[in-house]
Amino acid sequence: MALPREIIEEFNRAFKKARVAGEPEPTAMVLATSDGEGLVTSRTVLLKALDEDGFVFFTNTRSLKGRQLAVCPRASATFLWKASGCQVQLVGSVRLVSDEAADAYFSTRDRSSQIGAWASDQSAPLDSRETLLHRARELEREFDGREVPRPPHWTGYVLEPEQVEFWWQREFRLHDRFLYRLEEGIWTRQRLNP
Repeated sequence: MALPREIIEEFNRAFKKARVAGEPEPTAMVLATSDGEGLVTSRTVLLKALDEDGFVFFTNTRSLKGRQLAVCPRASATFLWKASGCQVQLVGSVRLVSDEAADAYFSTRDRSSQIGAWASDQSAPLDSRETLLHRARELEREFDGREVPRPPHWTGYVLEPEQVEFWWQREFRLHDRFLYRLEEGIWTRQRLNP
């Protein structure tokens, strides 16, 4: 179910306020995933796109989050913008972006980051930093003089929210909270107690 324009506009307003207020990395969101058996982990990823389909981020599918999303394609993400006194929380399902979308985004990354996507066996044990740097140097030689293709294990995901909550800091902890929830194909909006 597509995100309503109202949610996208509200998010974009909050994002702009965070940027204007000097938030150092407003695209950072803490993404929580699960293995489906009770283990929940979280880490920070960067938002790369937002449209009516949802919130897009990119990563290595072999990473812990990628493996967890393969078995339990649901997640929660939180943006905390302390500079502007706002928090946005998302809860919903996650799906892969198309190969075309992943290729298009990968092509915009700087070459060193492209090489890094090949060099890192994300989340796997690593004996030393030198091993990682050595792999990167070998890959630089391998791709010398040509474009770096997107690794098959690197792609994007779309978090398609079923819930979006906006929290605005107010005096005396009397904060404003608004919850948008998808219920039987219809988005509802409700004010919550702080």
